[in-house]
Amino acid sequence: MTATPDGYVTVLWEAKAKPGRESDLKAFITAAVTPSRNDAGNIDYEAHEVEGQPGAFVIYERWENRALLDAHLSAPRMAALVPRMLELIDGSIEEGIRLLRPFRPTA
Repeated sequence: MTATPDGYVTVLWEAKAKPGRESDLKAFITAAVTPSRNDAGNIDYEAHEVEGQPGAFVIYERWENRALLDAHLSAPRMAALVPRMLELIDGSIEEGIRLLRPFRPTA
């Protein structure tokens, strides 16, 4: 993953709850939003439910640069959250990660 030419990094993370764990995953994500917003370098951190798809969630994040995103991902609290997250989601964490690169028309 690399930063955009102007430095910032955008991450889209999609997760699907295991059957019967939908409300647990929503509560887990809700509890993670504010601490992540308070991490150094965070520009945006927004959690969403996918309309019409119970238990499907998307987190949209923007970070000032890759180093600050990496610091967020390697924070001790994140390591502590991973085992719990894996109990709640269907699939792996990595499967849901998408790195977005913005582009604009030249004219």
